[in-house]
Order: sequence, then C-alpha cells, then structure tokens
Amino acid sequence: MKVLVTGASGFVGRRVVADLLHAGHEVVAASRHGHEVGGARGLALNVTDPAATRRGLEAERPQAVVHLVGIIAPQGAQTFERVHVEGTRNVLEAARPLGARYLHMSALGADPESRSRYSSSKARAEALVKASGLPFTLFRPSLIFGPGDDFFGRVLKNLVSAAPVVPVIGDGRFPFRPVWVGDVAAAFTQALERPQTVGRTFELVGPTVYSFSDLLKLELQALGLRKTLVRIPLWAMNLAVPAMQLLPRPPITPDQYAMLLEGNTADPGPATRAFDLEMVSLEALLPRLLRPGTHETTAAEEGA
Repeated sequence: MKVLVTGASGFVGRRVVADLLHAGHEVVAASRHGHEVGGARGLALNVTDPAATRRGLEAERPQAVVHLVGIIAPQGAQTFERVHVEGTRNVLEAARPLGARYLHMSALGADPESRSRYSSSKARAEALVKASGLPFTLFRPSLIFGPGDDFFGRVLKNLVSAAPVVPVIGDGRFPFRPVWVGDVAAAFTQALERPQTVGRTFELVGPTVYSFSDLLKLELQALGLRKTLVRIPLWAMNLAVPAMQLLPRPPITPDQYAMLLEGNTADPGPATRAFDLEMVSLEALLPRLLRPGTHETTAAEEGA
C-alpha cells in the first residue's frame, strides 16, 4: 500500500515511517523540508497551505494518509489553530477525492472545553476527521516516551536538574500513563491492515499509572540524582508559569501546565485488544533514554 505520512521527520513520524517500511508499504515521507526519512522518499509539504497540500496529494495519490503533524507550543504564525485545525482540514480535503484510508494523531485529553489550547485544538481537529466521510481511525496517545521525546528528555529533565530541590506542582497526584513510541507506531501500522478499526478512536497508554510525583522520582533515579521534592502551591505556580514565558526557552508552557493539572490516563484495554502491542514500561527504558547523546532536539512534536 502507498502511504503518505505527514510530519514524517518528527519524533513519532520517524518511528511510524520505519514500521511502515518494515511492514512492506511504499512510504512517502512528507514534511516541511522534504527530507528523506529512514529510506522513505521525502516530499516537501506544508499542510497549512491548502493549495500546496492538495497538489501534493494529487501528485502522489496515496492509498492511505497518516496525519501526524502537530506542535507543542505556538511559534509566530504556527498557532495551534492553524496547525492542528486548519492543517487537518487541508489534509482531509485533499485526501477526500482519493478516498484514502486516513489515520490521525490526536492526543489523550483532547476536549473542546479544555483549558489547554493544545488539547482544545486537538478536539476540534477530531471533529473534522469524524465529519470527513473518509474511512478514518483516530489515536489519542498519552505522554509518549522514546529517543527524541520532548517531555521526558527536556521538560521533566530540566525540571529536576535546574535547582537544588525539585518543585512538585500542588500535591503531585495528577495521574499519567506514558506510552512507548514503538507501541504508538505499531498501532498506526497495524490499523492499516485491520478494517475493524475503521471509524474508531483508540486511547494509547502504557501499562502503568504514575502520579506526577512518581514521574519526578523516576527521572531523578534515571539521572542518578538525589534531591528533595518540595511542593509548590497551585496559587504560586499560577503566578510563576506566566512569568517563565519571559525566558528564552521556558521550562514549561501555560498549555503544558494546564495539561499537567488535568492528568493523562485511560483504559488500555480497547487498544490492546485491537492491536498487538508490547506495552513497554517507562522504567525499562528511561535510564537509557536519558543518557547523553540519546535525544535529538526537535522544535515540533511532529515536524509541522
């Protein structure tokens, strides 16, 4: 099957491309810069440009589209609305005349009423997918860990490394269920061959629930650090997070803060019954992932 992957140069995109190639698919690796990804032919494609997106898909005529493009934080004209919502609209409109199988990367916690602009924009994109008329499958992953991830490799690492003590937001009990990037990629690849997944939404989570405090302790342990955890009242964090945005590279954005407060967990049952997943645990890989040189710096979640 010929599969076009948007955001192919991103963290999850590279793994999805590798899995699709291994499964024997012909893969077109679409990204803004059009670089080859893991042996897959590159295609320069800016999904926020409707005409360019239409031309790209018309020229390639893929049988399936895997849409992974997304951003972690807005940068200039690259807003959540433009990338997540309008970008999705453009890809759907270009894929519709082809009748392409459509796989979409959303996010656990996607909710139009969320305080996080990231999460609310993901929900609006989901609504477009469901109304598209295409044979779609939606995926909502939790925090994704793996080589090159932003949360464990940068955000949490900076949080536990920057000061003599480690700040804990509120009571630190917010629940999370991180998922391995290999399991996320496997779900996307297997969905192409499983027609029973059409029209369904799958929440992709790992085997273990952790509190935010648990994640901080695991990060410290993996880095070989011994520090005291100090609780920071929510009222203080509510003041500190906006002030952090004055820094050249804030350790946490307002949207990331809002998502932390909401937690990020779900039932793994439906996805594990639909797909063959390894369900790799965070403890098994985190020490290796945090070794110097393991991570690649990425400005966007999925190469928008």
